[in-house]
Amino acid sequence: MASNRHLGRIIALQSLYEYEFRAKAGDATAEIQSIIAKNIEPYSKALGDTEFVFGLANGVVENQAKLDRELQPLAPEWPLETIAAIDRNILRIGLYELEIRVVPPKVVINEAVELAKAFGSDNSSKFINGVLGTAFKQLGLNNEEGEHEGSKSQVESQTNASEQ
Repeated sequence: MASNRHLGRIIALQSLYEYEFRAKAGDATAEIQSIIAKNIEPYSKALGDTEFVFGLANGVVENQAKLDRELQPLAPEWPLETIAAIDRNILRIGLYELEIRVVPPKVVINEAVELAKAFGSDNSSKFINGVLGTAFKQLGLNNEEGEHEGSKSQVESQTNASEQ
């Protein structure tokens, strides 16, 4: 069974994917709160603390325009709208978590890669790892207060391993 946080990220990802799909389809009832609540319900006992899922998904939705602006230059040859919706939402979750600094960067990137392996295409995990590793380096996320000790070298080695 997945850890509570991992399961929470899966539910958040599924909720964000559904929200984006329904919103693009012109569904006026596409409200993230109700989508999250519906997706959490079957797992609420196993999950325990549901605040993590609501906070993560709501944070991504509230900051989506900012996250998208920051993601686009990180993979300039891949316009965000052409990236598969599942990968796009994994990137948003990962970047949001890197920026809020609740979890060490290595864990954030590893979790995003695991989501990509489980839900993305064959190359999604490498793409996600590369983009989030670049975000960590280029957006100054490793130089600001709150850096987790050893995280820069761990992320770099993880990024370098995926490039081989």
